[in-house]
Amino acid sequence: MELPQGTFSIVGLDPANGDVGVAVQSRYFAVGAVVSWARAGVGAVATQAAGRAAYGPEILDLLARGLKPAEAIERALADDERHETRQLGAVDAQGRAAAFTGSECNEWAGHATGSGFAAQGNILAGEDVVAEMVGAFTQTSGALAERLMAALEAAQAAGGDRRGQQSAALVVERPGGIPESREGIDRIVDLRVDDHPEPIRELRRLLDLHARMRLALDTSGFYERREWGAAIAATEEALTRFPDEPLLLYNLACYESLDGRRDAALAHLKQALSADPTMRETARADSDFARIADEPEFRALVES
Repeated sequence: MELPQGTFSIVGLDPANGDVGVAVQSRYFAVGAVVSWARAGVGAVATQAAGRAAYGPEILDLLARGLKPAEAIERALADDERHETRQLGAVDAQGRAAAFTGSECNEWAGHATGSGFAAQGNILAGEDVVAEMVGAFTQTSGALAERLMAALEAAQAAGGDRRGQQSAALVVERPGGIPESREGIDRIVDLRVDDHPEPIRELRRLLDLHARMRLALDTSGFYERREWGAAIAATEEALTRFPDEPLLLYNLACYESLDGRRDAALAHLKQALSADPTMRETARADSDFARIADEPEFRALVES
């Protein structure tokens, strides 16, 4: 006996930077390990219902060979005796999209496609789940990860998987990754919630944490080039979104210290340590504070 995946997912492309990704939620354990597949410069795939994980890399390989998404799905299913139990969605790096919902997928099951996206679901509360997912994706601005996240939230608000919630995942790849990232890989977002009573809410929390960390790391290039003014400006911009983020406040204090902005550096370091006292030991030994390390105000902050 096989346990069906009651699942809704969306695969999407951001043509501005080539991002491709997948977001998924299901009343199924660790759904991200099975459903979501993406490859920078190639496309993204969701494989669900009576999901066969191998279809993810198989279809990506076909897309890489130049097949259109509809052709790749058809080719992958050609010899599958159980193809009517499958549900697939795919988008390629050109924004072409296709989906397949087998006739034996549990109701409600269906899909919708458009330029740069494919949305699909099975065992859903109704067809509004897919419609709301599409609406949120197409009407939300910003990074692809944010648009995919908004689509999941809208789908859940419309009823989602009629059996309930359990797991969710979000993956995004970008050709060349993030140029100034130390990671050196194309995968720029990879978040999973394997078992949680409200996995979409938890996935949103994780995405916000990811965004905070990404904003902090994005100034590393300025740091390496000793462009303190640019680093300060970028960090101040990031703080307009997350005004209480201790890592951003700490980094700002470092850049201000390096730039000779004593009072501002002390003020922002005080805010950072108040928000996260565990940074105190790091600050005490941080050479970025060399210009102010001997000042009484700094010593009071790091030794209290």
